Amino acid sequence: MGSIEESQFPPPPNEAVNWTALGSAITEDNGHVECRFDVATGVWSEPTFVKDPYIKVHGLAPGLNYGQQAYEGMKAYRSPTNDINIFRPQYHANRLANSSSCVSIPPIPETVYLNAVNLAVARNAVYVPPHSASALLYIRPVVFGSAGNLGLTPPSEYTFAVYTQPGNAYHGIKPMPAGVMEEFDRSAPLGTGGYKVGGNYAPCIRWQGKARQMGYGLTLHLDSKTQSEVEEFSTSGFIGVRREGDKTTLCIPDSKNIVDSVTSDSIVTIAKSLGWTVEKRKIHYTELRYFTEVLAVGTAASIVPVASIHRPSTDEKFVFNHSGEGSAVNPGPVCLQMSQILLDVQKGVVEDSWGWRTAVTDPDAVVIDVVQQVEEYPEVNEKAQAKQVPELNGEVQVKEVLEVN
Repeated sequence: MGSIEESQFPPPPNEAVNWTALGSAITEDNGHVECRFDVATGVWSEPTFVKDPYIKVHGLAPGLNYGQQAYEGMKAYRSPTNDINIFRPQYHANRLANSSSCVSIPPIPETVYLNAVNLAVARNAVYVPPHSASALLYIRPVVFGSAGNLGLTPPSEYTFAVYTQPGNAYHGIKPMPAGVMEEFDRSAPLGTGGYKVGGNYAPCIRWQGKARQMGYGLTLHLDSKTQSEVEEFSTSGFIGVRREGDKTTLCIPDSKNIVDSVTSDSIVTIAKSLGWTVEKRKIHYTELRYFTEVLAVGTAASIVPVASIHRPSTDEKFVFNHSGEGSAVNPGPVCLQMSQILLDVQKGVVEDSWGWRTAVTDPDAVVIDVVQQVEEYPEVNEKAQAKQVPELNGEVQVKEVLEVN
């Protein structure tokens, strides 16, 4: 009996995509993944791949009307050996569960989350950029109340979906000027600032547009109560860097009103491995003058060097050593070193010392030669379930779905 030649997984990148010119426009990929939660059964359904970008949802769904929604942002990269790895999916799964609790959405079991993300990336594997490209596959899990429900009460159904999009780092690595947001508070004490829910971000769109008109690429939020403590940028976490001789210290804001940044947590872990000091504490606004570098960090942004921070009401401006604003603006040494280490881990260039990479697996059944299986793996064959598939090239083939304990 002959054997079916296994299709290559993961497949190579789509040759029709210009990986050096990815913009902000949506790329039409192969589809997305959906899971449903039925309140009557109390169970999330198995992930299903849908070959279009649209979700059928009731117009009176609380996800549309009341903001009962939470989301994540993740990355996948292709390694030097063509494997595809997702960066820290378990951390993202836990963070989405935490955000879901904020808006009364049933938590998604980690296994369901991981299987859904794996399926979405696997089915869109041709859109994972080549290893040599300075691009990535962005992954967007989102969960929301989807059944019609006019009252402010839990709906009977929730939908969890996972989308993918090829792209580049949101801001790039060129130092950007930032402005302090003084006309709008992103979060409030005892509010939702620490959760990744859409309602924290939509109001920022207006103010970010105004900030861009004023020449700011980033907007920094201070605490809403006193307007004196640094919290985070509108779409990124804040890290302050102090360098004193050979000593490097990273300062991370400690506030329950900011999102638990996966990128910041990764940078902290790397910094400690390098023997650097990490301080997670309240950071007073006036302390900005003592930082040699400031970094804006996040999944979409990666690590962005902040050239300066300006506060319009006082006209205070703090300039950081990313090389002095002007025609020759370059990232500072800590930004460059940390960016390279993090990217090398994400792209599979170096050993995964912290267990952050999860390989994407083929969701289809394994196809093997039955004769070879019987001869070489008799103990496995006893646990295999075989069924015939259509004749190929004049020979009847057998598809083996291995169920090995």
